[in-house]
Amino acid sequence: MPIGCATNRSALALGSIEELHEAHAWSRDLLASADIDASSRDPRLHRATTERELACALARLWSDDDAAAQAREALHARLRAIDAPFGPTLFDESREDEVFPILVDAGWELFTLAELDPTRHRGAIEAFGDELAFDVARHEEETAVDALPPLHELPALGPAELVHGAAHGILRAPLVLWTSGHETYTDYVLRGVLRAAKLD
Repeated sequence: MPIGCATNRSALALGSIEELHEAHAWSRDLLASADIDASSRDPRLHRATTERELACALARLWSDDDAAAQAREALHARLRAIDAPFGPTLFDESREDEVFPILVDAGWELFTLAELDPTRHRGAIEAFGDELAFDVARHEEETAVDALPPLHELPALGPAELVHGAAHGILRAPLVLWTSGHETYTDYVLRGVLRAAKLD
């Protein structure tokens, strides 16, 4: 379940992609509004999005074809028009407070172990090896003090990451995924994601 997939003024630069039709229309109408300053930190410049929209936007900007190059050029021009700074490094977690504007802020909250369905999520439960190991992990999660829910979170993606983050369709720096939750559960989920993406 997504907790923070958000994109802002970048949508208008991505051109006509069917999956981004709503985001494109939202961005166009918003930036045409007289009371919106595109160079500000106005929260109205952000929009909750779906995983599908997020994936399409990143695929368009990080691909190696003419459409991607045109989208990057269009986004670069829009960001230069508001004097957006392009950081010296890519995907640098230590400099996230300096990223402006944040163009993608994405995170997902997973089901807790107690919320896993014995049938639907059988693979995740069986990854613990046996029922006792799973029950112990679930109890520890439920009784932990000030524990975070299972989370997956991307670094903040700003101008440098979206415009210069990929070369020839390959990311130019590691894209770190911050996670919390039981190690066995997290490992199972990530292996499944990599397998689905044919990256394992």
